[in-house]
Amino acid sequence: VRRRTQGAQLLALVPLRALAALRWITWLMLASTLGAGLTDLPWLVAFERWLVIPLAVVMLLPPGRMALAALLARLLLRGVRPGVHPRGGRVHLRLWLAEKIQEELGATNLAGAAWFPLYARLLGARLGKDVDLHTLPPVTGMLQIGGGASIEPEVDLAGYWIDGDRLRIGAIRIGKRARIGARSLLGPGATIGREAEVGPGSAVLGTVPAGEFWSGSPAEHQATARGPWSDDAPPRRPLWLLAFAALSLVIAALPVVAMLSGAAVLLPAVHGTGTFSAAVRSALPWLPLAALAGFGALMLLVVVLTRVLALAIRPGHHPVRSAAGLSIWATLRLLDEARTWLFPIYAGALTPLWLRLLGAKVGKGAEISTVLLIPSLVQVGGHAFLADDTLVGAYELGGGWIRVERVKVGRRAFIGNSGILAAGRKVPKQSLVAVLSAAPRRKRAKAGTSWLGSPPRKLRRTQDEHDSSLTFDPPRALLVQRGLVETGRIVPLVLALLLPVAVGVALFALLVQGAWGVVAALVLGGPVLLVAGMLAAGITVIAKWAIIGRHRPGEHALFTPYVWRSELADTFTEVLAAPWFANVTSGTPALNLWLRLLGAKIGPGVWLDPYWLPETDLVTLDAGATVNRGCVVQTHLFQDRVLSMDTVTLGEGATLGPGGVILPAASIDRHATVGPVSLVMRGERVPSGTRWTGNPIGPWDEEEGEA
Repeated sequence: VRRRTQGAQLLALVPLRALAALRWITWLMLASTLGAGLTDLPWLVAFERWLVIPLAVVMLLPPGRMALAALLARLLLRGVRPGVHPRGGRVHLRLWLAEKIQEELGATNLAGAAWFPLYARLLGARLGKDVDLHTLPPVTGMLQIGGGASIEPEVDLAGYWIDGDRLRIGAIRIGKRARIGARSLLGPGATIGREAEVGPGSAVLGTVPAGEFWSGSPAEHQATARGPWSDDAPPRRPLWLLAFAALSLVIAALPVVAMLSGAAVLLPAVHGTGTFSAAVRSALPWLPLAALAGFGALMLLVVVLTRVLALAIRPGHHPVRSAAGLSIWATLRLLDEARTWLFPIYAGALTPLWLRLLGAKVGKGAEISTVLLIPSLVQVGGHAFLADDTLVGAYELGGGWIRVERVKVGRRAFIGNSGILAAGRKVPKQSLVAVLSAAPRRKRAKAGTSWLGSPPRKLRRTQDEHDSSLTFDPPRALLVQRGLVETGRIVPLVLALLLPVAVGVALFALLVQGAWGVVAALVLGGPVLLVAGMLAAGITVIAKWAIIGRHRPGEHALFTPYVWRSELADTFTEVLAAPWFANVTSGTPALNLWLRLLGAKIGPGVWLDPYWLPETDLVTLDAGATVNRGCVVQTHLFQDRVLSMDTVTLGEGATLGPGGVILPAASIDRHATVGPVSLVMRGERVPSGTRWTGNPIGPWDEEEGEA
C-alpha cells in the first residue's frame, strides 16, 4: 500500500474516532441531564433539550445512526462502479473510509439488526417484498434481492475483495425466493437464480442457476433446491417487525443496565460531593468492585433472557414472524454479543458451566471455546472439544419460515475452528470435523470418522498417543493450577471495565468546562479515544511478553501451564486491544506496527484486515502481502487436546482471500493468490505466481473464478 494512502488512513483515524466520541458525548449529556433532574448532585449539568434530543435521535437510535452512515457512505462512494481498481488507490481508500464510518457510528450494531433491510435500501440496495435479511448489507449498495429471498446470519455480501494489487468490486444479485446459507460468501458479480439455494459455508464466485442447490468452496451443483418446509405461506404480520426492533434494543441495552448496576455501588461514595473532581476521588477506591458488580449483573441478565427466550423455542419450522421465530433470532444475536461482552468466561474451564447455565447439556470434561449456539437445542458429550468460533445448530431460513433442530456432539468428538453443524446434525463419538468444515448428514456420520471441507468429505487421520493425565484425565492438582492461572483473567477484565470509565470521566470533565465545554469535548473527543486505544494496545503488548514471552514451534498438552498462560495473554487482546485499538485500525499501518510489537514479522505495505494472529511470533507477512477480512492465520491446531504450533508465511505480494484459513507450517509464496473461503492445509506450499481456491485448495479455474 503506497505511503500516501497509509498517511491518509492515519490522519482519517482522528475524525473517525471523533464520530465515536460524539456518541459517547451524547450519552454523557443525556445521563447528566437526567441525573440533574433526579438527584441533588451539584456537579451534574442539565444540558439544553434542543441540543440533547436531536443528538440522541441521530446518534443513539438505530434509524438515526443508519441514516447518517448511509448518507456519508453514499457521498463517499459516489461514482464508484463495479470493476477492478488499484489496491490502495482512491477508490480503495474511499471504500475503507465508508466501512469505518458505519463502524464508528454503530450503524451495524445489534440494536439495529432488525433494521438491516431499511439500512440496505438507504445504502442504495434494491430489496423486494418479504425479504429476510439477517446479515450486513454491502456498504457499496450494490445489491439486489428478489421478493421472498432469505439470507441467513454471517453471510458475506460485501461484494469486494483484494486480489494482489487489485481491488475487485462487483454487484450481487439474489433471485426471488432464493436461500443463502449461514457463513457463505457471495463474491463480486455473483448471481443467485430464482428459488436457488446456497449451502452454509459456501463461496459463490459466479452464477447459481434457478432452482438448483449449490454448496462448497467454490460452490458446485449438488442437487435440486429444497423448497420451503411448508406449502402454506406463513403469516406476515407487520407488528412482529416492531417486536424484532424492540427486542434488539432490549438486548443492546443489557450492558447499559449492567453499568447502572455497577454505578449503584458508587452512589454512596459520591453522595454529598460538591464537585466532579471530588466525586471522582471518592469513587476511585470502589471502581474495581463496581466493575465486577456490573460484569456479574450482565452475566445474570444474559442467563435470564436466554432462559426466557428458550420457553418459546421448539424443534421444527416456524414462521419467522412469530414468538418462536423472534426467540430463535434473538437467542443467536444475544449469545453472539455475549462472546464479546463476557469473553473472560469463554475459552476456559468456566465455559462448560456457563453453557449449562444458559440451558445447554454439556458433559463432564468438555472443552469449549467461543462457540455460537442455541443452548436449549444442543447436547455436547463428555470430553468433547469445540474450538474457536464454531457454529453449532444455527437456524435456517426459507420462504418466510425459520427452522431449528436438536444438535448433538458426541463424546470425545472434535469440532475445529469455524466448523459448522447445521440444524439436526450429529457428530458421533470420537469423530472430527476439521477447521472451516461442515459436519456431514446423520446417515453418513459414523463413530470415529473424520471430515474435511465443504461439502464434507472423509479424511484419513492418525491419532497420536499422549499422556491422558495431560489431555483427558488430569489430576486434581492440575485442575487447581489451571483455575489459579485463569483467575488471572480478572486483571484484564477489570482493566477493560475501568478504561471506558476513564474515557467517560475525561469527556465529562471537558463537557462541564463552561460555555465552550461541548465544543472542547467535540474537538478533543477523537484524540481522547485514540489515546485510550493506544493505552489498551500498550498494556496488551506488555502482558504478552510478561505472561508468555516468545512463541516457538512445538507441542503443549492442554493441561500444561503454557496453554493456560497463552489463553490468559489472549484475554488481554480480546477485551482490551481488540475493541479499543485493533478493530479501529484494521487495514492501516497502525495495526501492522502493533502486531510487530507483539512479535509478528510484517513487511512494508501489507494490507491486514484481521487482528487475530494467535501466535504472533510465528507469523511472517512479507512486503505487500494481503490478508482479507474474516481470515485466520492459524499458527496452531488443538487436535487430540495437544496445542501444536508452527510457522505461517505469506510471501511478497501474496494474497489470502476473504474468509480464508491457512494452517500451521503452510506458506503462500510471492505473488500467489488463495481465493475466498479457502483452506490451505497444514504443511502445504502454494507456489509463486499461482492461483488456488477451495476447501481444501486446488488449482483455480480462471474462467469460473474471476469476477
